[in-house]
Amino acid sequence: MAETLISGVAGRYANALFELAREAGAIDAVKADLDAFVALLAESDDLKRLVRSPVFTSEEQEKAIAALLAKAGISGLSGNFFKTVAANRRLFAVEAIIRGYNALVAAHKGEVVAEVAVAQPLSDAHAATLKGALDAMTGKDVRLDVSVDPSLLGGLKVKIGSRLVDASLRTKLNSIRTAMKEVR
Repeated sequence: MAETLISGVAGRYANALFELAREAGAIDAVKADLDAFVALLAESDDLKRLVRSPVFTSEEQEKAIAALLAKAGISGLSGNFFKTVAANRRLFAVEAIIRGYNALVAAHKGEVVAEVAVAQPLSDAHAATLKGALDAMTGKDVRLDVSVDPSLLGGLKVKIGSRLVDASLRTKLNSIRTAMKEVR
């Protein structure tokens, strides 16, 4: 397995969680719990505020996270992880930590992850077509990590490793705007 480097606060937590999960033989179980938390985060503006806002004390965050985890059925290693992150006032970094953990899992399994940002959700057919094109380009099995960013206006951005392909309408319009300024 090639060494995957995830840095910063998120990297330290992601690496620690991955090592604990690997020792416990629970890599996939932890990933499923993290994915469930991401789904909860996507559907709740209140949870997003709790995670991102510095106005909540660590005690308030711990209580809220503990209640949420109990309701969602997230316990064990994953539950302790979220409680530790809340206690250490690092909930603001939880999304980056989860992305880092997922990258470590992908590297562990020999997968290639493509971070795809789109203006609107992809249909299953478009996702399959994109995955097929990326599989052919890389010669490996590519897993898509799709996020929706309406500010792109249209098109998409694809990042695999350090390579970025920006085919967003926003970037194209900015290029045209820059070219028009140069003509004047």
